[in-house]
Amino acid sequence: MESMAQLLQPLMALVVWSMLIWLWMYATRLPAIAAINMKLDPYAPSGEQMSQLPAKVRWKADNYNHLMEQPTIFYATILTLAMMEVTSSLLVTLSWAYVALRVIHSLVQTLLNNIEVRFLVFVLSNIPLGMLIYFATTAVFYR
Repeated sequence: MESMAQLLQPLMALVVWSMLIWLWMYATRLPAIAAINMKLDPYAPSGEQMSQLPAKVRWKADNYNHLMEQPTIFYATILTLAMMEVTSSLLVTLSWAYVALRVIHSLVQTLLNNIEVRFLVFVLSNIPLGMLIYFATTAVFYR
């Protein structure tokens, strides 16, 4: 039986990765804003001003937003497994597989933004996530 810490490690790895993307987003966004001498307008519709930035700069923000969306399901699922004290080498492997696929998704989106490849990686990431959800749901309802 794997330890709870081993199950939580992928969760924290994805949290750290999300913060690295956040840092990268601002490390590229702030210089881009300065380069075009953008005056930030609190009355501009959401996203309108940022659409003036180069695509390669916006990709980082888009990816950061994606890391705040579906991975929340992963976090809830892993925390549910941990609270139910359910862990195994399979669950740890599935968790790391999900995190690895999200990191690959981030790199594809932030560096190339190849939508077909990005979509494929996103679909593949749903396989380990779906399995984790199954095990967590089973633990909650049938344990």
